[in-house]
Amino acid sequence: MSAAPKATSPASTPSDAELMGRVQDDDAEAFGLLYDRHASRAYHVACSVCHRPGSAEDAVQEAFISIWKSRLTYRRRPEGFAAWAMAIVRNRAVAVARRDAVHDRRCNGDARSEDRPSSIDIAAAAVASDEARRLRGLLAGLPDEQCEVITLAYYGELSHTEIAAHLELPAGTVKGRMRLGLQKLSRSLA
Repeated sequence: MSAAPKATSPASTPSDAELMGRVQDDDAEAFGLLYDRHASRAYHVACSVCHRPGSAEDAVQEAFISIWKSRLTYRRRPEGFAAWAMAIVRNRAVAVARRDAVHDRRCNGDARSEDRPSSIDIAAAAVASDEARRLRGLLAGLPDEQCEVITLAYYGELSHTEIAAHLELPAGTVKGRMRLGLQKLSRSLA
């Protein structure tokens, strides 16, 4: 008598939280499983904002790259991984849609002359690069709590509300840490 094939039980399917724990340990396979599980929904969220299939694909890709890069700062939350991930997808889709709008204006000849780069803009970009390097050094000198919220806001492109949900902190605490950190950076730059 042959044994019946084993059915996959729900217990053998890892939860998003379990997969994200593995992702935080640099498990690319677990990240692939999360991507496979949520990519379709993420694409629909991005399409609702971008209205272009290619742009929606770009937004999803950028969002999941951001998720991978910020994996170490992820904290479990009641609403779950999916809500956090879809908020990141939505934010990236908004950025992609804005980028598309600027591109469309330029391609249609509607770009103003001040939108076009000049040699002054290139020199300013070089100066800005040096300032960015200095700023990263100053950022590393902040207390961890302030550095974390500023990093999530500017590099992770998360809003105060998203940071609060991500860190499981009140929004006021996030805003306070942000304010104190930015004040210290401002004093250091002055």
